[in-house]
Amino acid sequence: MTSQNEAVCFGIDVSKHWLDIAEHPSARVTRIDNTAAAIRGWLRTLPKGSQRIACESTGTYHRTLVELLIGAGHQVFLIDGFKLSRYRDTVGQRAKTDRHDARLIARYLAHEGTDLRPFSLPAPAVTELRGLLRRRATVVRSLGRIRQSMEDLPGFGRDVRVALARLTALIKRFEQRIASLISESGWTEPYRRILKIEGVGALTAAGLCAAFHRAPFSGADAFIAFLGLDVSVRDSGKKTGRRALSKKGDAEMRRLLYNAAMAASRSTTWQPFYQRMLQRGFSRTQALVALARKLARVAFSLMKNAADYVPKQHENACGGT
Repeated sequence: MTSQNEAVCFGIDVSKHWLDIAEHPSARVTRIDNTAAAIRGWLRTLPKGSQRIACESTGTYHRTLVELLIGAGHQVFLIDGFKLSRYRDTVGQRAKTDRHDARLIARYLAHEGTDLRPFSLPAPAVTELRGLLRRRATVVRSLGRIRQSMEDLPGFGRDVRVALARLTALIKRFEQRIASLISESGWTEPYRRILKIEGVGALTAAGLCAAFHRAPFSGADAFIAFLGLDVSVRDSGKKTGRRALSKKGDAEMRRLLYNAAMAASRSTTWQPFYQRMLQRGFSRTQALVALARKLARVAFSLMKNAADYVPKQHENACGGT
């Protein structure tokens, strides 16, 4: 039974065109357009003071909402979609509509809010750089598909070559802007240090710099978890569950680190570590993920301590896999 003194909070289900906003404990749901003007109008209806408001992270559709909520002085909580799905199963909610999801988010915030940390907006440079890396990856994939499927298309050779040239030029512009952001943000020194790590290239180093400056991490484990390279464990009673990556972080950053690990596994510094993982029974993929995690730990140590990279010293000092 809901207490009359229970604090009010809000859950918002976000879609491309609209927002369903549920108030807890009243369960009242309001739908508004997902536009800056509509959001500002709704904000004017809220009681004075900072409100607790949660929404599910949706990639891009929640960004304007979150920026306006934080700008208005409210506490915002981004709910992990997987955790929300498990919570839905726990409370036995079968219906899955936008209105029901909004109520579920509000209920989750009301009952699990003490374990949540308010979201804070990253520095503009962090947001831009991470966006550039993702968009560059999208263009690279498109370039590969076009080259593979259309390069020999009869009668369209010149058009395809022009398209490929334009995409290649766009990729170069992305990379130039990424390099400029590193300099403009004052990250040149940590970027230079990370580049000394075997296997780590310019894009991976830039992404690690952006990730490091996203939030004040308590330690390397928190940084690894942010990247989605931590291992989630699901055990029950005497049954040992499957170990798998949480994959909560930036997928493009994980891809870059995995590629870095493939290159590092052939270096004299990191090949012994990679071989030890294989000898422990890891598959090739698991061994490379462990190495990617190790490289991220080393990069975190270099940035945290403003230290220069010393291969053997950092290989042994940065524990964990």
